[in-house]
Amino acid sequence: MYYGIPLRARRLRRFYSQFVRPGSLCFDVGAHAGNRVRCWRQLGARVLAIEPQADFVRILRWLYGRDGGVEIVPVAVGARPGTAELLVSERTPTVTTLSQAWVEGVQRDPRFKSVTWSRGERVEVVTLQSLIERYGEPAFVKVDVEGFEAEVLAGLTTPVRALSFEYVPATRAIALDCIERLAALGTYRYNWSLGETHRLASTQWIDAVGMRAQLESLPALASSGDVYALRADAAAQ
Repeated sequence: MYYGIPLRARRLRRFYSQFVRPGSLCFDVGAHAGNRVRCWRQLGARVLAIEPQADFVRILRWLYGRDGGVEIVPVAVGARPGTAELLVSERTPTVTTLSQAWVEGVQRDPRFKSVTWSRGERVEVVTLQSLIERYGEPAFVKVDVEGFEAEVLAGLTTPVRALSFEYVPATRAIALDCIERLAALGTYRYNWSLGETHRLASTQWIDAVGMRAQLESLPALASSGDVYALRADAAAQ
């Protein structure tokens, strides 16, 4: 699914090349099986792969443990340091989460009707800002943490150049909170990508008001996707 489709890999490289340059530092928050890690390394970036699930950490170490351009950090990211309990979906581990509220929200979506969660291990939680202080300021941050995106950004105080975060229409309030947090950090322009198309939906980058309106207008059963935020001074370049 993540590595066996060559056309998808090429599409990913074309898409991310607008954000990632050779020598860039990128943070993959919720690295899962690491397909973004591979893409960004192929674009010449250094990558911090952040993933709390032990099974995925083993995969990441198997694939990238000998790559000096990849640092694997086996933690979760949140608003404050500490520990938290994972809610694990054993059949669909990519929707494992730290957010009970997100689980309750997506269960209203019929597409999640066959998904179940159980209590898992406690994991270490660090802030995004602490990772920046340790590893440096990233050129791009991908946040895909199944409903914990707003908590991740709550732990950020540096207005990074560019980032993305997932949105799910059934829990769109989380994405709206992310926009509010970014507005507190600086001025950003926004775009979005539907599902796994890896294609920006708008030909123009829009302001926070426009992005909020776009999210609020989505039907309850619309496809999920990712919001992209580009700091205004970077968008002008």
